[in-house]
Amino acid sequence: MARKSMVVLSGAGVSAESGLATFRDNGGLWDNYSVYEVATPEAFHKNPKLVLDFYNFRRQEVLKALPNLAHQALAAAEEDFDVTIVTQNVDDLHERAGSSQVIHVHGLITQARSSVSGELFDLKGQDIQLGDQCPEGAQLRPHVVWFGEYINHMDEAVELVAAADIVLVVGTSLTVYPFASLVDCPRPDAQCYLVTQDIDAVPSGFDYRQGPASVELPKLMHELKQLA
Repeated sequence: MARKSMVVLSGAGVSAESGLATFRDNGGLWDNYSVYEVATPEAFHKNPKLVLDFYNFRRQEVLKALPNLAHQALAAAEEDFDVTIVTQNVDDLHERAGSSQVIHVHGLITQARSSVSGELFDLKGQDIQLGDQCPEGAQLRPHVVWFGEYINHMDEAVELVAAADIVLVVGTSLTVYPFASLVDCPRPDAQCYLVTQDIDAVPSGFDYRQGPASVELPKLMHELKQLA
């Protein structure tokens, strides 16, 4: 019998449990930095060094962080399901936990990209310095989607969610669009679950498991394995 397909939509709450600051929560990154200073194309044009310094610091935080039990539970689920993770997170903790199919709709901070061609470069843990250029001679920038830019792989994400047997939303408050609109895409017979600490409204058709992802996700994965 074919294995069930599982699509996981993961957000900042998963990474927060590994010690990475979120942008929007109290005490998050937007309390210390303005969006317009570090997270728009205009900010990069106006003060590229400030923007590079901001993301260099965040990148070093990512490199020091470790996958938590939620990341590990999703990686282990590949033993029983065909798992694809569609994540808002720009860290590589899903990959380091062992997940093999991860789609980063907001980019990946461990990579740089050309500000002209869009070509990607693996930073291998290094910072991006002012003056670091792509082969075309353009300044390298973080491979992170800024405000005012289109997110990556959205059409692919819609198709994956629409085809999935199981849709799992974890660690997101579903306030950032267009990512949040993916909860409207599961087919009627899909098994849909939401795992998060707090949310204003549970999407229609979703089984809500309130609590930390590192606690609730391993329990849910055990349940689903028994049903597989």
